[in-house]
Amino acid sequence: MRQLIPAPLLGTIADVVSSQETHASLDSLFMYAGAPGDPPEGSKHVKAQEWLRQVNKDSSVEPLLVAGRIIEKYMEAVPDYWNQDALKQSVERLETALTRSELQYVKGGKITGLLAAPSQTLEKLLTAFDFAAVNEEFNRALAKVESEPREAVSAASNILESFCKVYITENELTAPSKQDLKAVWSVVRKDLGFDPSVVQDQDLQTILSGLLATVEGIGALRTHASSAHGAGTKIYKLEPRHARLAIHAAHTVTLFALETWQKRKQAVGITS
Repeated sequence: MRQLIPAPLLGTIADVVSSQETHASLDSLFMYAGAPGDPPEGSKHVKAQEWLRQVNKDSSVEPLLVAGRIIEKYMEAVPDYWNQDALKQSVERLETALTRSELQYVKGGKITGLLAAPSQTLEKLLTAFDFAAVNEEFNRALAKVESEPREAVSAASNILESFCKVYITENELTAPSKQDLKAVWSVVRKDLGFDPSVVQDQDLQTILSGLLATVEGIGALRTHASSAHGAGTKIYKLEPRHARLAIHAAHTVTLFALETWQKRKQAVGITS
C-alpha cells in the first residue's frame, strides 16, 4: 500500500536539507532519491517542501522510499566529514519526526513502520511474563494485515526474535554470532529442551517437530517477502491470509516458549 510522507516528517526533511545543502547539492540529492519532476522554483526551503509534496502527489513513486533515500546521507553519515553538532541535531530532528509519524529509519535508505523492530517495552513485558501485553503486541501486528501484510509479517517475526534475545540475555547464554531469528531460536530451543527426539509421546513429538519447522518458515518468509528486506529475484505475492498465518504461528510459538520458561523459573523457586 502506497504511504505518503506524513506532514511532520515532510516539514522536518525540508528544514534539514535546506539548512545543510546548497541549491545544487539539494537538486542532486532529490534526483538521486528518485523525486519526480524538475526542481521547483524558490528558496531552498520552499524548493524542498514543494518537491516533497510532488513526491506525495505522483502515483508513480513510493513516497517513503524517496524520503528514505533523501535522509540516508544524514542517518548514515560518516562523522569525520560532518560538523558533529550539526549532524547530531539533524539526526535527532529526523528521528523525532519519524517517531511522531510512527515510522523508523532502517539502514539502507528505508523507512518502515515502527512494528518492524522489537521495542524495549516488549522486552520488559516478556521478561515480566505479561501474557496480556504479548497478546497486545501480536494484535498490533494483526491490525496491519489488510493494509500492510509485508510489515505485519516482519512485526510477527521480530516479536518472536525479541523474545529469544531477552531469553538469551536473562539466562546468560552465549549469543550466536548471527542475530537473526533462526540463530537466536536455535539457542533458546536447545536451552528449553525443545528436542523432539527426547519426547516420549509420539503425538507431542509430531507437534514439536512442526513447531521447529514453523519458526524456520516464519524467519524465511520475513527474509523473502516482508518489508524488512529488499526484493530478490523471486517475487512473493504476499496476501493478508499469509500474513495472518505467520502472525498466529509466531504467537503460538512465543507463548509456548514463554510458558515453558515460566514453569522452569517456578520449579526452581524464582519469582518472575
